[in-house]
Amino acid sequence: MIPTPREPSGPRAGFGVRLVAWIIDQAVVAVPANVLLLVYDNPGLIQTGAFVAGLAYAILLIGSPSGQTVGMRVVRIRAVDAATGGRIEYGTAAIRFLMSIVSALAIGLGYFWMLLDPEKQTWQDKVAGTYVVPAT
Repeated sequence: MIPTPREPSGPRAGFGVRLVAWIIDQAVVAVPANVLLLVYDNPGLIQTGAFVAGLAYAILLIGSPSGQTVGMRVVRIRAVDAATGGRIEYGTAAIRFLMSIVSALAIGLGYFWMLLDPEKQTWQDKVAGTYVVPAT
């Protein structure tokens, strides 16, 4: 007998809208890094700086009361704690960011996982205990 997938427990942001938010966020972090790369001839330093900038960006914005990065704000979605439906703590936002790197390194499988998951969670959502939902 093949099990039937469950329905999500509430409204969730879909793959397309999350992809658009991700592209916007990548541009927000990558543009300054590329400008620095043009100014300084030290790719290792720039990569480290881009990582730190991305980490700070994710922690400060996802961990903020809105739970939104710039890209998420544009497409009107937000990250919430799966247990409470409320704000994500800064430590949880850090775990979520670090796991997003693992999701990407695994040929993007961690991101595509949401297409099969009834709660539409990526690997970083599952590990951090978060959902991405429409912003109200």
